[in-house]
Amino acid sequence: MSTGPTPGPTPGPGLGLGLIETQRVVLDGPLRLAGGAVLRDVEVAYQTYGRLSAARDNVVVLCHALTGDAHAAGHHGDPARRGWWDNLVGPGRAVDTDRFFVVSSNLLGGCQGTTGPQSIDPATGAAYGPDFPLLTVSDLVLVQRRLLERLGLGRVHAAVGGSLGGMQVLQWAIDAPGQLERAVVVAASSLLSAENIALSAVARHAITGDADFCGGRYAEHGRRPDHGLAVARRLAHVGYVSEQLLEDKFGRRRLDDGPPRLGTDFQVESYLDHQAAVFLERFDALTYLHLTRVMDYFDPFADPAAAERLRAGGTRFEVVSFDSDRRFPTAHSARIHAHLVAAGVASEHTDLASAYGHDSFLLAPPGYHELVRASLDRERAITSAG
Repeated sequence: MSTGPTPGPTPGPGLGLGLIETQRVVLDGPLRLAGGAVLRDVEVAYQTYGRLSAARDNVVVLCHALTGDAHAAGHHGDPARRGWWDNLVGPGRAVDTDRFFVVSSNLLGGCQGTTGPQSIDPATGAAYGPDFPLLTVSDLVLVQRRLLERLGLGRVHAAVGGSLGGMQVLQWAIDAPGQLERAVVVAASSLLSAENIALSAVARHAITGDADFCGGRYAEHGRRPDHGLAVARRLAHVGYVSEQLLEDKFGRRRLDDGPPRLGTDFQVESYLDHQAAVFLERFDALTYLHLTRVMDYFDPFADPAAAERLRAGGTRFEVVSFDSDRRFPTAHSARIHAHLVAAGVASEHTDLASAYGHDSFLLAPPGYHELVRASLDRERAITSAG
């Protein structure tokens, strides 16, 4: 077990990060969740990049989205398979590891090294399975805050997150006023729409209706609800990319000139099949169920104390949306910004043009990386003008 932050590698200018080790630590003491459940021996998988300054004032935390993990940048031995935010994080990049000490951890409830449904419950000696407690975004943030404490880190220069990651950044500023100097909230929502919830409900039903789901105890039977999880991934992925991108990339092109068939026939279908197959190699169905439910119930501004806590914390917000995002359209980010401004919080909202849809936060549409860099670099106060 690691007991403190290990400096990440610092390759030369213009190069991405090299070989990165995923570290693991067990948090001190039990973890009491917002719903009242208590988890013992919570393990957290995390990675760090760059070097901690002598003043310990250059910490940047990355918060990952629904299907992400701790591996945000660099590689694990194969330079061709890099972290999910490798284009944003590294020497000279928007989140510059020559300047910042970057921490990225796998979420509570995850399936890539942090305690989740397939972890062993110390009270029973068996996996939690479907008995793993329901979580809130506050619970996800609490684990990350406890990790920083374990690493001897306090005030954070910035927290940056996209989608569910952006929700965590927002909740963090509410739960721990003053800990975040800057917050970069990208392609996120503070209140899912009925359509958002409906799409996730269909995905969950695909999983729970799989014959191999076994009431959530599939691991005990040596089975996996792969069909249901693959359907869930296909459905979600359609919403992650823009309609125009799908049209430009695939149109109505078929795989071959053969006669029509009921099976996979169009190139776009084959693309979704590939996305599902890759996803099954790295993700767990119960984690998918739990983390989509976390998003459904997220409503931070319903807390009457949220505005005062945000105002007292002094965190400066950069809220970023993309005009082609179908999962969390621009109005979701505009709502976050409006609540922040109404609370007297320093906030700017920028809606960027992008061809990529919701997945834009993982890519590099024009102006995006430059905006993130400026958000971390700027010394001037962000205005709270609407």
